[in-house]
Amino acid sequence: MTDTLPLAGIRILDFGHTVMGPVTGMILADLGAEVIKIEPIDGEPTRRLKGFGAGYFGYFNRNKKSVVLDLKSPDGREAALRLVDTADVVIENFGPGTMERLGLGETTLRARNPRLVFASLKGFMPGPYETRLALDEVVQMMSGLAYMTGLPGKPLRAGTSVVDIAGGMFAVIGILVALMERRTSNSGALVRTALFETCVFLMGQHLCVAAQSSEPVPPMPVRVSAWSVYEVFDLAHGDQLFVGITSDIHWRRFCDKAGLADLAADPELATNNQRIAQRDRLIPMLKQFFEGISKDEGIALCEAARIPFAPIQQPEDLFDDPHLKATGGLGKLSLPDGTTAELPRLPMTVGGRTFSRFDDPPAAGAHSAALLAEIGYSSEEIRALTGSVRVVPA
Repeated sequence: MTDTLPLAGIRILDFGHTVMGPVTGMILADLGAEVIKIEPIDGEPTRRLKGFGAGYFGYFNRNKKSVVLDLKSPDGREAALRLVDTADVVIENFGPGTMERLGLGETTLRARNPRLVFASLKGFMPGPYETRLALDEVVQMMSGLAYMTGLPGKPLRAGTSVVDIAGGMFAVIGILVALMERRTSNSGALVRTALFETCVFLMGQHLCVAAQSSEPVPPMPVRVSAWSVYEVFDLAHGDQLFVGITSDIHWRRFCDKAGLADLAADPELATNNQRIAQRDRLIPMLKQFFEGISKDEGIALCEAARIPFAPIQQPEDLFDDPHLKATGGLGKLSLPDGTTAELPRLPMTVGGRTFSRFDDPPAAGAHSAALLAEIGYSSEEIRALTGSVRVVPA
């Protein structure tokens, strides 16, 4: 139940769109906050995205309520301001200056509600780049992440909205810090986070390498690995398996369980650094070995040897993943198009407790009448504010 969750009683207005803002609100909602999504009269545009964008709204907007308002109209702005008066937190990730142009900037809102935590999520922190527009892909290119992911000369973005999501997570951390400080200060705060700075943080380990080397840092696909065996191997029947042998104990256990006594006894392969020096000889032999076994045999071997490994899977394979099924790692939602899907819950427990609240993403405006009535609007005024007596379909 929501009232047993740690953020019960916290009201959040989520002006977010696409990924970075909505994921911030989703995490806080999963933790029990009342998150009210403020949408345009016809709903957030991501409700109607196709392709990869079809996953945005359904995943990042669970456990929320929806109010539709025309923020460009005086009446819509006034309704938003009245909702702000009841809120603990505002989240926004509009382009630079948008909230100020709408009359909903941090200074204005915190003058009305001094205890308000205002979370501003942008492409860049204040500085020379702050007026630029940014996307996940933009900052991956700027920060070197795309360079590190792809082959030389072929920068490649990561295969998910990793920076948007990580930026939203940092926003959650900042919001929680501000709420904790408010207990003693009785004052809210401005929380800032940004895509570019988030991606630079993710690149910290590579910056640390660069600081200690006179040579340019090579992309991950062509790097000199710290480990002798850190490879994707082809298996029988077209399957693949990643295997990481990262210690000499791993190597001895692997050779024992695989029946590779000759390799175990080879003095030139005794240590990790020796095996790295012999990779041109070693890896072809291992490739030949793995090509002769099935996926099930490869998994059984690696489990028996207790070495890191992973079958190469596609996203849809996770629906049937036995570990996720056994641990309740996925929760069931009804998505805006009517599909029912099992999607990831927060990947953490606190004191053994999971956070498995899974209310469906709301239809646009589904909570307009109740929430606007709560702050004093009549039925007629609500109809005028929301543009229709009907609820806009999801």
